[in-house]
Amino acid sequence: MFTGIITSVGTVLRATTSPAGFELSIQCDYPDLQLGESIAVDGACLTVQALAPAAFTVHIIRTSLERTRFGEYGLGRRVNLERALLVGDRLGGHLVQGHVDGVGTVSSVRQHDDARLLDLTVPPDVAAVSIPLGSITVDGVSLTVNAKPRTSVIQISLIPFTLQHTNLGERQVGDRVHLEADTIGKYLRAFLEEKREK
Repeated sequence: MFTGIITSVGTVLRATTSPAGFELSIQCDYPDLQLGESIAVDGACLTVQALAPAAFTVHIIRTSLERTRFGEYGLGRRVNLERALLVGDRLGGHLVQGHVDGVGTVSSVRQHDDARLLDLTVPPDVAAVSIPLGSITVDGVSLTVNAKPRTSVIQISLIPFTLQHTNLGERQVGDRVHLEADTIGKYLRAFLEEKREK
């Protein structure tokens, strides 16, 4: 479980494809990572399978590759990182599972006073549970849905701190992003759909 509060931005040192899937080695400044630890990389919960000085390696299985854009990652790419939530930690963002529900596309970027507004075209399943002022996770960052201009589009507002401490400031029109919809919304939708089918 995570909170969507990014605690480090790492850099991809190596991206390797194999018949078993895909591996990323990532430079980071966490001094005490452990083998087997869960870590969110751009919002996807992955397992630390190897450690090196100031770096770690994760393996991404085929099913995860199909649901994410990790296959596009290469040397030098910056990634948002968050370690798993400890019991008793502050919940500064919202409850995030580290499960990527879909990939969205940046359709608009514009500055509005001190905030940067991004419109994201999102898959139908994500759009269905996204409401203005509700929570959404974009590349691992806990954000508030600022507006919903169209059924398939959500707008997020990035404050200066988020732009400085995550990789979202690098996003341009056409870029793709990992999305995790609000957990409560997903459960509520599933419950109502199951009830209708009875």
